[in-house]
Amino acid sequence: MDYIRNHWYVAGFASEFGEAFTTATILEEDIVLYRIADGSVVAFEDRCPHRALPLSMGKRIGDQLQCGYHGLTFGTDGQCVRVPGQRSVPPQAWVRKYPTHERHGIVWIWMGAAEAADTDLVFDMPELDHPAWGVTQGEALEFESNYLNVADNLCDPAHVSFVHPTTLGSPASEDVPIRARRKGRVIEISRWIRNNAPIGFFQAHGGFSGNVDRWHYYYLHAPCIAVIDFGSADTTLALPEERRGEGIQIYALHFMTPVNATRTIDRWMHLRNTAVDDPAAGQKISDLLRVAFAEDKAILEAVQRKELQPRDRPPVRVAIDAGANHYRRVVDEMLAAERVQAAAE
Repeated sequence: MDYIRNHWYVAGFASEFGEAFTTATILEEDIVLYRIADGSVVAFEDRCPHRALPLSMGKRIGDQLQCGYHGLTFGTDGQCVRVPGQRSVPPQAWVRKYPTHERHGIVWIWMGAAEAADTDLVFDMPELDHPAWGVTQGEALEFESNYLNVADNLCDPAHVSFVHPTTLGSPASEDVPIRARRKGRVIEISRWIRNNAPIGFFQAHGGFSGNVDRWHYYYLHAPCIAVIDFGSADTTLALPEERRGEGIQIYALHFMTPVNATRTIDRWMHLRNTAVDDPAAGQKISDLLRVAFAEDKAILEAVQRKELQPRDRPPVRVAIDAGANHYRRVVDEMLAAERVQAAAE
């Protein structure tokens, strides 16, 4: 499978990494990661260039990494610094080092050419550092599903009424049309459901006594980051979309890491503009989101199993696929651009 490589992917939450080796498979590449003395996380290909033993089966010598088979030792730049039994080090004795960057409690890894890694391109969101917002980190959710299907689901408000009827949706939104548009490499899909009963999520956390106007805004940053803005406001306020922050607003953030063609890890977190200083509120929201994400997992893994089976005709496309169609085009364009660049080099 082709992957977009000149891109920052999530290697893991910062809490996942310490002095011990941590392993990950990203874009079908096996990687070993660990923190060195200065506190940063380093990442190397998990393969010794001598006999191909995973370096994660070796040990640390200070900040250096020693292979567990014959003791070849590699510095933090990936170059071999010692071959036991000889004074010289073969120039080809090195391992690939992946650029990493830590921000907002997340460790990012650049999977493309190291010289192209630009930390200004790491995902950022002002609300993550703003005191008016409460931030709660979730966990890593594993899908036995291609990342493209997971991303499709994360730019699709229409499924909410049917997959999440007791948490994030209700029958009232079934026939509300969506609006989809593309802004560069970001896909925006949105819709409002006006003057209706609050959904289960906001029944539990909104404190509403009557009907609400509620919204879904899905922002998919191709290829693998989704920001879902959803919330509710009392119907009597009649808020226009640009003032929706005056209601109860929640952002659910999803960072998808493709493992291989049929497996994806989705690390999620959320922000809220209510009960900002109440950790218990954040945990209650997390509990409700876990229910919804388990529903997504069941759907997406069933879709993946069916996609691996032969079929006699192409899938049907309907109006609610507009966001996913935009997304797939952006991914195709990014892949094509990388192929052109690779050919030129």
